[in-house]
This record gives sequence, C-alpha cells and structure tokens, in this order.
Amino acid sequence: QVHLVESGGGSVQSGGRLRLSCVASGYSFTSIEYCMAWFRQTPGQERERVASLDVDSRSTVSTSVSGRFFIFKDDGKSTMYLRMESLKSEDTGTYYCAAIKRPWGVPCNDAFLRAKSISWGQGTQVTVTS
Repeated sequence: QVHLVESGGGSVQSGGRLRLSCVASGYSFTSIEYCMAWFRQTPGQERERVASLDVDSRSTVSTSVSGRFFIFKDDGKSTMYLRMESLKSEDTGTYYCAAIKRPWGVPCNDAFLRAKSISWGQGTQVTVTS
C-alpha cells in the first residue's frame, strides 16, 4: 500500500549538486510508526543506505557522504528530500526512496538495519561525470 515516487536525478559534473525528491502516499506521512531513508546502488554492488530520518527528524548519514548529503522532509507535501553537494564520481548510481513500518520504540536507524521487508520507490539515476 505504501507508494513512493522518486525524482530529481540527472547528470552533473564532479563538485556539482542535486536535490532528489520522494513523494509518499498510501499511509500517513507524519505517522511516527514509519521511517524513511535513501539508498543507492551501482551495478555489481549491493544496495546501501546513505541516509535515513528518525521520527524526531534527526538524520543518520553514512560516512561516505557525511557533510555532503542532507536528508529532510516536508510534511505538507508528503515529500522526503536528499540534498547532495560536492558530488563525486563514486556517488554515481541509482538512488531509491525507502520506507518501513518500524517496531514500536525502535529507532529508525536500527529499524532499517534489521528490516526484513522494505517498501521501495522505482529509483532515479544520478550520474556524476568527469
């Protein structure tokens, strides 16, 4: 029932920036029972979580993108964003929006680590050139 639609991908030069969007529907976007995150995947590699939001809007960001990627949401638009700055060639990949219904009292970071089933968007391609 959870439906996620990503957009905002494209091709940029190294050092550039992009903002990805994920529009969510099928559930109450502001419900504290749900967690959201951004993942990325390149051919031949496993999908990795790059950033996630907790129920208090605090964020968890992977070491590889820390200081460059920022995750946030707009409750009025039921939209989660990923602002990417100082992009590097290794940031190239397909970026996916994800959502889970978390177990009661479990922080979202931990909930994603142990999640057995994740709702995914269709993905949006990010290519960093040069």
